[in-house]
Amino acid sequence: MKKLWHILLLSLTSLVHTQAQPQTLNTDIVVYSGVPCGIAAAITAAREGASVILIEPEKHVGGLSTSGINTAESEHMLKWTIGGFSDEFYPRLGTHYGTNQPEYYFESSVAQKTYDAMLAETKVDIRYGASVTQVHKTGPRITHITLTDGTIINAKQFIDASYEGDLMARAGVSYTIGRESKAQFNEEAAGIRFDKTPRTARTTDDSGNLLPGISGWAKDYTEGDAHPAPMNYNFRLTVAKDPNLQVPIPAPKNYDPNRYAILAHWFRDQTAKNKPTKLDNILDLYKRRNGKFELNNKQAAVISLGHFGGQFTWSDASYDQRKTIYNDHLDYTLGLLHFLASDPAVPTHVQDEMKSLGLHKDEFTDNHHLPYQLYVREARRMIGETIVTQHDVTTDRRKSDTIGNSSHFIDSHHVQRLALSPTEFINEGRIWRMGYAYQIPYRSLTPKAEQTTNLLVPCAASFTHVAFCTLRLESVWMITGQAAGLAAQQAIKEEVPVQSINIQALQEKLRQQNQVIDFIPGQPEKATDLNGPPEF
Repeated sequence: MKKLWHILLLSLTSLVHTQAQPQTLNTDIVVYSGVPCGIAAAITAAREGASVILIEPEKHVGGLSTSGINTAESEHMLKWTIGGFSDEFYPRLGTHYGTNQPEYYFESSVAQKTYDAMLAETKVDIRYGASVTQVHKTGPRITHITLTDGTIINAKQFIDASYEGDLMARAGVSYTIGRESKAQFNEEAAGIRFDKTPRTARTTDDSGNLLPGISGWAKDYTEGDAHPAPMNYNFRLTVAKDPNLQVPIPAPKNYDPNRYAILAHWFRDQTAKNKPTKLDNILDLYKRRNGKFELNNKQAAVISLGHFGGQFTWSDASYDQRKTIYNDHLDYTLGLLHFLASDPAVPTHVQDEMKSLGLHKDEFTDNHHLPYQLYVREARRMIGETIVTQHDVTTDRRKSDTIGNSSHFIDSHHVQRLALSPTEFINEGRIWRMGYAYQIPYRSLTPKAEQTTNLLVPCAASFTHVAFCTLRLESVWMITGQAAGLAAQQAIKEEVPVQSINIQALQEKLRQQNQVIDFIPGQPEKATDLNGPPEF
C-alpha cells in the first residue's frame, strides 16, 4: 500500500510540474489587448483566415466599453464616419435592444455579451490574465514575445492594441508621453493651456503648503510650453437611483478626508455666502438604459472625479507600479463619494443626494459592481512613419493612404490644477474644439521601418496630443483596429514589412467591408450640427 501511495504521489508531483511549465504557442498574428481596437483587429484578421491569439491582461475584454463608458461618443461626431467593424457592433446592440438600428448608448454588460459572442463566432484564441514582459527581435523583426506567466508566443505579425502601447515600447519603438509645445508642430491648441476662468477656492493650508490636488503654482508654467503628463484618468462608475437596483457604494480601503480639502473649503464658502449647492455641481450623471446612470468627471466642478496628478507616471510605470496607481485612483474615487455622503463640511441636502445613489446591482457583478478598468484616456503615443497633427485633423484632412475617417471633437480633459494665490486656482489642459471629418493615414499605425517591420499600433498610434484627442474613442479605435487586422494578414500573404504592403489593395478590402475611408459627397465635413460645451 505504501508503494502504491508513493507511486501516486510521484505521479501527482509530475503532473503539477508538467502543468507549471510555461507554454510555447505558435500563431500567425498576436493581438495584444482585448480592448475594442484589439477585438476589431483580431476578428478581422481571423475572418481573413489567419490564426490569431488575442492577449487580454485583465479578466474581461471590451476595454472601457465594458467598464462604464456606455456611449459611442456619436453625440460629438458625424455618424456617417462610423463604418466597418464599428458599424457591425452598434447594430448588434440594436438587435439586442429590439430597435433594429445602430444603438450608440448601451450598457457595459450588453457590450460584454456582444463582444464575447463576436469573438466566439470567429473562434479567436483568447488568453486572459497575463501581460507582455519581453519582446524578442532579430534585427527589426519581432520573432516572439514572453508574457508575465512565462508563456512564449511565436508569430509572424504583431498588433499592439493596448491603451498604453506596452508591446510597442518593449519592442524598442519610439514614443512620446504628454503634450508637445505649440512650437514643435505649430499647433494652436498644443502645450500648457490655462482655463479662461479662475476658480475661487482655498489652495493652501495654514502653513502655506499646497493642498492635495494642487500640482504647483501657475506662475511657474508658461502657456504653450510642452508638458510631460497626459490628461487625467478616472473610473466611470455605473450607479442607480432606484433603491431596488442598488448595492451600497463601498468605502475606500484608505480614506483621507484631507484629499478633498479644496472641496470642504468650497462648501463652507458657499454656505457662508448663502449660495445654493447641489450634487450635480460636483458630479455628472448621464442617464442610460434600465435605470443606470454613468458617473463621470464634471469639467466645471471645483473638484474632479478625475484624479488630477494621479495619472502622471502611469504610462511608463511597471505593472506592479500601475497596480499601486490603480488602487490610489480607486481610493480617491470612493473617497470622494464617501466624503460627499458623510463629511460635516458637506451640506446635509448634498449628503442626502449622495446617499440616495448606489452602484447598479446588474453591472460588474464579479468585481464588487465596480468597473474592471481605469479610464486611461491617453498614455504613450508612437512616433511612427508619420505623425498626425492638429493640421491633419482640421485643415489638411485628405490622405492618399486613408484607412478610415474620424470626426470627433478635439477633446482633452484637464491635466492639472495650479494655484494662482492661496484663495484661487486655475485648471490646466482642457481642449474642446469643433470636429471635422478627416482621413486617418495608414502610416500613423506603422513604426519606423528601421525599428520594427512586423508590428502595427492602431491604438497608441502616431499622433500628437492634440490630434490624439480625436482618435481616443472606442468607436474610432475599432476603425483603426479593423485596418490593422487586415494589414497584418496582408503583410503575411505579400511577405513584406507592414510598411510596404499594397495600400490600394488594403483600401479596396476596407471598402468591401463597408469601412468609410473616403469622403462622401453631400455629407457634412464639419460637425456644426452638434451641441456641446463652449470651445476652449
